[in-house]
Amino acid sequence: MEIRVTKSTTIGQKPRPQDAELGFGKYTTDHMFLMDYTQGKGWHDGRIEPYGDLRLDPTAMVLHYNQEVFEGLKAYHLPDGGIALFRPEKNIERMNSSARRMVMPEIDPDLFLRAMKKLIILDRAWVPKSEGTSLYIRPTMIATEPALGVRPSDKYLFFMILGPVGAYYPEGFSPTKIYVSDRYVRAAEGGVGEAKTSGNYGATLYVSREASQKGYTQVLWLDAKERRYVEEVGTSNIFFFIHDELVTPPLGGTILPGVTRDSVLHLAGHWGLTVVERPISIEEVVDGCKGGSLKEMFATGTAAVISPVGLICYKGEDFQVANGQTGEMSKKLYDEITGIQYGRREDPFGWRYRLA
Repeated sequence: MEIRVTKSTTIGQKPRPQDAELGFGKYTTDHMFLMDYTQGKGWHDGRIEPYGDLRLDPTAMVLHYNQEVFEGLKAYHLPDGGIALFRPEKNIERMNSSARRMVMPEIDPDLFLRAMKKLIILDRAWVPKSEGTSLYIRPTMIATEPALGVRPSDKYLFFMILGPVGAYYPEGFSPTKIYVSDRYVRAAEGGVGEAKTSGNYGATLYVSREASQKGYTQVLWLDAKERRYVEEVGTSNIFFFIHDELVTPPLGGTILPGVTRDSVLHLAGHWGLTVVERPISIEEVVDGCKGGSLKEMFATGTAAVISPVGLICYKGEDFQVANGQTGEMSKKLYDEITGIQYGRREDPFGWRYRLA
């Protein structure tokens, strides 16, 4: 498919903040990529246009039946002035997996990557250069057929937007405080917990607001059946360094298969650490905090990379993780992954994908 490009006539006029003022998700670049899908015709009309509003019929099926999937990845400024992605094929693979679960059409990976590359290079002036900053990439697919009735749509829109970002959490790389929800749940077996679809996030907002009002950074979700086994944090996967083992809950349909999670598993195994994917109960975590066997706890995700956890709240009681500070393993993993992403370290796994 040929990708048609219509350049913005106002390039350079959009406000661009200083890197230190970026925050996360506040700014977008000059252009966006769009592509349409029609049943019987497939994907067509791939184009890059000036960033602008989307036009949807009020009965567009995404607005009523949650047929939406999306992804999140980043582009990084390299020391030699180049630009690189980090394992983009994994995000493309996951988006297609999410699409299958939501009965939406898959996208050819080569076309997906080509469109992403073309858009980023066009807006490369927006890639920030300071430590800890990057260009966030948000591919999204929505159902656009104007119809009411619970069934898969016959029409879809795929679009991709970009935006410069800084740290995801206000704490930066400092330890966060996590609130454990033992009443509400994020996902249940047989549901869509492993898909990156908007409904999964909407369901977390109530408890996330409650946690924020109480001074906690994020919510740690437990399983829906017993409210006992740890699953994931609202925007991240979760790891525990306990009894000299790196432990993380297994993927089983209710947990998003994170790209950073997979990277941590690979790195830890490469370093010779004992890595275990097994169920871990909140009681084991609390006992580990009390007895000292839990040496570190950290979340992993594209937005924050590695986010150390210094304290958890369970049933109204706070428990400090180790000394409440960033642990050696968290720091080592963060330095290694970001070092590969930003081109400061060797890339033994071929994870860095150079665009320019």
